[in-house]
Amino acid sequence: MNNTLLAFLMAPAGTLSATLLWLVVGLCVGSFLNVIIHRIPIMMQRESDNYLALEQDQPLVHEDSYNLIVPRSACPACGHTLGFKEIIPVFSYFKLHGRCSNCGTAISPRYPFIEFITGLLSAIVVWQLGSEATGISALIFVWMLIAMTFIDIDTQTLPDDLTLLLLWLGLLINLNSVFVPLSDAVIGAAAGYLFLWMVFWVFRFITGKEGIGYGDFKLLAALGAWLGWMMLPLIVLLSSALGAVIGLIMILFRGHQREHPIPFGPFLALAGLVALLAGKPLIELYLGYPL
Repeated sequence: MNNTLLAFLMAPAGTLSATLLWLVVGLCVGSFLNVIIHRIPIMMQRESDNYLALEQDQPLVHEDSYNLIVPRSACPACGHTLGFKEIIPVFSYFKLHGRCSNCGTAISPRYPFIEFITGLLSAIVVWQLGSEATGISALIFVWMLIAMTFIDIDTQTLPDDLTLLLLWLGLLINLNSVFVPLSDAVIGAAAGYLFLWMVFWVFRFITGKEGIGYGDFKLLAALGAWLGWMMLPLIVLLSSALGAVIGLIMILFRGHQREHPIPFGPFLALAGLVALLAGKPLIELYLGYPL
């Protein structure tokens, strides 16, 4: 790799050139996150369909290849395969006036939004943490949180393929104490899972209903594995407050029915992002002394 480009990519915090470069990289990653968000639930459903067919000695329901690479991205309305000029992050959406070039069907503005927010957050992470080991690790953390947030919004599920991967990555990265000592990471993972597990069973015992999903247990465990047990109270407090406020707004102003669950994963993810970028100063502000 060109030494100049490598210097841009691997730079300390506060380096403007690296920040701008990773902004562009983040836009491209956001384009791929759109693929992940759309396809992983479909891949899970196809796998489930084929598993049930095998259990019943029936022919496979889905025999064609379908993964994050194959088939190529296409318009969901007409099947038009997207060319290079149609998949340039953010730019293509405005170039095409938000419509498919073949059939004219409107393209959801969520696609460029995810690309933009991924680019913006990538730039913020690199500006604050640099693009060396800590910054690159944080980028992976943030990108996975973005993917899980929108999958949970769409399907009210947090796939094990992502939550468990995030959990194990956090433990492996903290082998070298990138964010916290390994002991803090292990305790954080266990405490994160057990806390929501207990909340689940207490709520179920009192109401007879399931108020939270198993994917949320695993996501909080993953956040604890990355950021350590000391960040868990902040994450739980922030996510609970956000969930309560957004839930109340949806009930009062959007007619959301109380019996329809609101996914909790996005609030955990947002709280985890805040803990990553500002958790230590917030805790120190609350405690009144440096950690």
